[in-house]
Amino acid sequence: MNETESGTANEMRQDVTQPAAGEAARPTAAVMTPDGPSCEAPGAVDAADAVVVARGITRQYGEGDAAVHALQGIDVDLARGRLTAIMGPSGSGKSTLMHILAGLDEPTAGTVTVAGVEITSLKERELTQLRRDKIGFIFQTFNLLPTLTAAENIELPATIAGRKGDGGWMDQLVDTVGLADRLDHKPAELSGGQQQRVAVARALVGRPAVLFADEPTGNLDSKTGDDVLALLRRSVEDFGQTIVMVTHDAHAASIADRLLFLKDGKIVHDCGRMARDEIYEVIKSLEDAR
Repeated sequence: MNETESGTANEMRQDVTQPAAGEAARPTAAVMTPDGPSCEAPGAVDAADAVVVARGITRQYGEGDAAVHALQGIDVDLARGRLTAIMGPSGSGKSTLMHILAGLDEPTAGTVTVAGVEITSLKERELTQLRRDKIGFIFQTFNLLPTLTAAENIELPATIAGRKGDGGWMDQLVDTVGLADRLDHKPAELSGGQQQRVAVARALVGRPAVLFADEPTGNLDSKTGDDVLALLRRSVEDFGQTIVMVTHDAHAASIADRLLFLKDGKIVHDCGRMARDEIYEVIKSLEDAR
């Protein structure tokens, strides 16, 4: 894929309020944030359509006067088939939240449910299996195995799980990421953008309930980053993939259906689609208010 396909990145969605149980979403006016910039409220998440549910999430490091409260009572539902961006100033808790939602860290208090399974009560072995079967990951540093070819890296989750890969799905992914002529190449023989596309295909090959992307364009130039963002957006539009992306980049976040802005371990803004400049203004207002 050589052309950016995220043409709808700056389109605005009609906003809605959270309905009562069993009710349909209701359109509302724009929501004015307390720090100045306004944003549209995101679409309501029906309980049956929530892939990730977090309730009362706190994360504390240390004790007493030295305690750091990284997260303070996070409640959030993330809907199926939508791309959610998590943003905030440095130290706001965005990476900590993603790690807890993905089962990579444990909350001090609260619960997280992924695909109907409460992961905060699982034993380590059960949690490892759930991450393998239900969660995909894309990292800033690609995390490809250098001794494996691109094809072998993509197939790795199925290989580890002892499952036979779905050849038709693999072919579709390879076609989607545009790497058909690079499958026999090892990571050192691929560009950064090609390596990240391998990582995206690897994350999607198991058809995860949710895919977590941690600064997926952080190590890429702008053109290559746009290609990867277009690929993520396409996976939502074409495959119905649920994606949660942590990013500090307003341009990257502009492809999201929903944006969660954190400050001091709390969700302070919950917005629908936003253009890059609007996102930048919200982030700037949060930084200026520190």
